[in-house]
Amino acid sequence: MKHFLLVFLIQIPLLGFAQEEKKFGIELHGYVKTDIFYDLRQTVDLREGHFLLYPQNELLDFDGNDINATPKFNILSIQTRFTGTISGPDAFGAKTSGLIEGEFFGNINPNINAFRLRHAFVKLTWNKAELMIGQYWHPMFITTSFPETVSFNTGAPFQPFSRNPQIQFTKNIWNINLTGTLIEQIDFVSIGPDGASPKYLINNGFPEMNLRTEYKSDNILLGIGGNYKSLMPRTYITPEASDTLDEPDRVKTSERVSGLSTFAYFKMKTEPLTIKLYGVLGQMMYSMTGIGGYAEKEFTYENISDSLYKRKITYCPINTLSAWVDLQTNGEEWQFGFFGGYTKNIGAFDSISVIGKYYSRGNDINYIYRISPRVIYTNGKLRIATEVEYTVAAYATSNELGQLNINEKGAVTDSKEIANFRFLLGVYYLF
Repeated sequence: MKHFLLVFLIQIPLLGFAQEEKKFGIELHGYVKTDIFYDLRQTVDLREGHFLLYPQNELLDFDGNDINATPKFNILSIQTRFTGTISGPDAFGAKTSGLIEGEFFGNINPNINAFRLRHAFVKLTWNKAELMIGQYWHPMFITTSFPETVSFNTGAPFQPFSRNPQIQFTKNIWNINLTGTLIEQIDFVSIGPDGASPKYLINNGFPEMNLRTEYKSDNILLGIGGNYKSLMPRTYITPEASDTLDEPDRVKTSERVSGLSTFAYFKMKTEPLTIKLYGVLGQMMYSMTGIGGYAEKEFTYENISDSLYKRKITYCPINTLSAWVDLQTNGEEWQFGFFGGYTKNIGAFDSISVIGKYYSRGNDINYIYRISPRVIYTNGKLRIATEVEYTVAAYATSNELGQLNINEKGAVTDSKEIANFRFLLGVYYLF
């Protein structure tokens, strides 16, 4: 069925119908892209290295050699993309539109090359308001001001990166846009006791919420916002010392963990150069492809019998700080750009149990930074781009007892920098 729909879109790029002498339908566009890349060491990444996050830590063999200091080379075309832009007749006094977009990136590593849905939404646009319902970028990813990197990571893990099912309403007052969004998860999900899954947000019974306000003029974009997310990691707990999941041994729980993130962004476009800045102080950023998450804060016990105890688990969010800058010249044929990003694991506000588990990404990392220059050449529909990514992750060292130097709040107290160079060449054909 998927293959039939894809062939249908390719063969019939414009389907229209007439209403009051206006043409409506769907227009197909997108690009073919191939990425050729080489890493000096093993990396933490997605899709066979295509989506780079940061270098892996040292892994020493018997002789003290770093196993992860092994280079990688790959060629992938999985970012190739189709976008269908839909127009239609007015409804409820608003202009209607829609969008369907997919690519061959797959949802998880085992189904790489599979066609997957990126965006699918319907939009109602009035004079001073807009309603969007469907799947699109998370509102912390600013579609009018994001890193123009050649790499598909688009600045992750420094830039929040996620696409989500959502309901979004925007109201324009003078030159100020106020946007409120209700959000769920599908491909970019939180992590918990049963691994990465959208169920922790679904079982919470209430969506993630985002509120954002921005000012926009011809050359300036300035915005600020907040994001609230609550998860239910477990719906039941098994008592301590119990070996079965028989009904008497299961105890229902509704304990949640909540996180609040604030973010701000700035864009200025001059004739020769576009400047973009972004910063976020975030909690539970795992689902947005950042470092961080949450941890088991405390365990309390109630005696049931001589050998059985009823457990209660509470959680606390992990805090991270991230910022990036992106510069790019505005030439039509040649463009030169630079990306710089930094993210730090701040830890939790509360102490974490010594036996508590972390449900997070990079909890053994102190900070990460990246320096990434690029050159882009465009000739008609053909684009050739090259980029060098220098990414450093500072991993926690171990003390004399072999324990990681991480304090009771989950912050790394001593670390060692591990660096990777990635050399990337991207070839695009736009249509």
